[in-house]
Amino acid sequence: MAVDATNALWFLPFVLPICLYVAFTDMAQMKITNQAVIALTLVFVILGVFLMPFTDYLWRLAALVIVLVVGIILNAAGALGAGDAKFAAAAAPFIALGDLLLLMNLFAATLLAAIVAHRGIKYTPLRRLAPEWASWEQGKKFPMGLALGPALAIYLILGARYGH
Repeated sequence: MAVDATNALWFLPFVLPICLYVAFTDMAQMKITNQAVIALTLVFVILGVFLMPFTDYLWRLAALVIVLVVGIILNAAGALGAGDAKFAAAAAPFIALGDLLLLMNLFAATLLAAIVAHRGIKYTPLRRLAPEWASWEQGKKFPMGLALGPALAIYLILGARYGH
């Protein structure tokens, strides 16, 4: 993996709870909150400046802006929600450019698992554990935070273990 293992290890305890919160709130409310996106961004802004060379840090911040612009365009086209676009932008600086293909594969696997689990549980008695979740009644809409949050968390866990 191209990610620095030490960086991933430092980011992980701060990012993991945010990722879990994003997955939960998107299932419960069909919303990724601005507070979660801001918190994720602040984790990178505050820790990143100490953990990586300044030019790398600036390039990672540029990735945030680029992903945000692409996300806004995709949101305007109706391809994804605004919260999904903002979360993806806030997550972008944590991803090493050399791991982009790995992340895309990881996200695809996480998304597939999230869809199967969410749709499967929707039709079982387990649904009674959280009957008020908004995501149960959304038809074709899917709480993408259920895949986005875990994908970033798993990436950082893998990075902490297998990064350079």
